Amino acid sequence: MTIRVIIVDDQNMVRAGFAALLAAQSDIDVVGEAPNGKEGVDVSRKTHPDVVLMDVRMPEMDGLAAARALLDPPPGVVHVPKVLMLTTFDVDDYVYEALRAGASGFLLKDAPPADLISAVRVVAAGEALLAPSVTRRLITDFVKQRPRNDQSLRLNGLTPRETEVLALIARGLSNQEIAEHLVLAEQTVKTHIGKVLSKLDLRDRAQAVIFAYESGLITPGEQ
Repeated sequence: MTIRVIIVDDQNMVRAGFAALLAAQSDIDVVGEAPNGKEGVDVSRKTHPDVVLMDVRMPEMDGLAAARALLDPPPGVVHVPKVLMLTTFDVDDYVYEALRAGASGFLLKDAPPADLISAVRVVAAGEALLAPSVTRRLITDFVKQRPRNDQSLRLNGLTPRETEVLALIARGLSNQEIAEHLVLAEQTVKTHIGKVLSKLDLRDRAQAVIFAYESGLITPGEQ
């Protein structure tokens, strides 16, 4: 199945470069572009992409506001794409807030071309882009600065195994790595993750990582 992508960035050269790179892939189709968040939301609503590459800092409507508009649409709008944030800063409060809003991850604009292509495929497949250490550092840094809330009470609804799986997700382990660590089948791990997300009302792994830190299950800097 072809992955439908739109690119939202206020720099023409960035949009053109990313579009050329992605369009050259046999499994990716660039179906639209926009120079700001407002137009990005409009283009997304018209083209129904699988993945939106969203710049963080743009005029008229920044990437955070646009991501929120796409991920929490008004009544009557049924299409909700995956959002991958693009930034030139490896630690950016906007990116953290976008992850909390439901973005599937973020990528530095100067990342190697292969990383961009891989990121689009990973996010389209329903995974969160959390493997890069910079992403974990971003989450850790901002959780460290925020007062802990009452999220810990929600952990009571998880089984011990589900809690263990959530902790391993927060440490950045993949499904395969979790399976090896717990000596489980990978499909069993996927089932546990699905139950964790459902019970905690979380959109994806990105929100699961943030929840694990904010609930106190994982402390900043913990390995």
